[in-house]
Amino acid sequence: MAERLEIDALRALLAIRAHGGVTRAAEHLALSQSAVSHKIRRLEQALESDLLARRAGGPLFTEAGERLCDYARRMTDLHDEALASLGRKTLVGKIRLGVTEDTTTSGIARILGRFTRLYPDVRVQIRTSQSLNVQVWLKAGELDVAVMQLFGADVLPGDLTLFDDSLHWVKSPDFLLDPSKPVPFLSFDSNCFYKRWGMTDGQALGHRFDNVLECPSAAGIQSAVRSGLGVALLNGLHVTPDMEIIHGIFPDPPGLTYIARTHRNSRTDAVGALIGEFEREVDNAIPLRAAG
Repeated sequence: MAERLEIDALRALLAIRAHGGVTRAAEHLALSQSAVSHKIRRLEQALESDLLARRAGGPLFTEAGERLCDYARRMTDLHDEALASLGRKTLVGKIRLGVTEDTTTSGIARILGRFTRLYPDVRVQIRTSQSLNVQVWLKAGELDVAVMQLFGADVLPGDLTLFDDSLHWVKSPDFLLDPSKPVPFLSFDSNCFYKRWGMTDGQALGHRFDNVLECPSAAGIQSAVRSGLGVALLNGLHVTPDMEIIHGIFPDPPGLTYIARTHRNSRTDAVGALIGEFEREVDNAIPLRAAG
């Protein structure tokens, strides 16, 4: 079989999946739409299968296209890992990394796994907590790198944006909400920045909240919401179909951004290599969001 699947064409396919269409994929890759379309046609010719559904209002990919996306991610990962492994310089040292819980279930965990294979002599020490706690650790010099979520307005010029997410007021469909009474509120902990925003802006609009649960685990908050214990603020990664998103009662939440931030005194080669792995994943349009 003489056909070949070109790595750049596979990257274009992944970009279409990540950005929702050929036009946005072309913008991300700094290519023309015709160039991206040509790469996809090359793949289709090699496989003798249609990959894009090309039906208005329908799915973006055919069944063959979805299957190839799964292969494409693994193939580009192996391709890039081989290049990095064979061409890298030896690094040693330690990286103190702070992350939030949801980043451990996203594509970021995949990057960390690859990084430890590429640089086995670099010890990555990971601490997990809520975003505000991770920020405090970073400012105090207890971390070299922090991967966390912020409101979009709080992103700094030196931050590396990994992906954006949304924030939602949610409840169980069985929970009867009476805004005239104190609203039972479910929060991650006393230092939860969702809680700080929600109670500040919500109370400004006349709502009263009763913080009936503090739980540091996203799974715990999800379970409490499903059980009808109250109302919570959850990011899109953790909103599930069995939850009801509340519209028109509470203030509209701001957007969220997941970022990687480096401490000013931690510009080592090892830290630079880790940030480089994050950058490469973003540039290659491989989604970092958690599955589901």
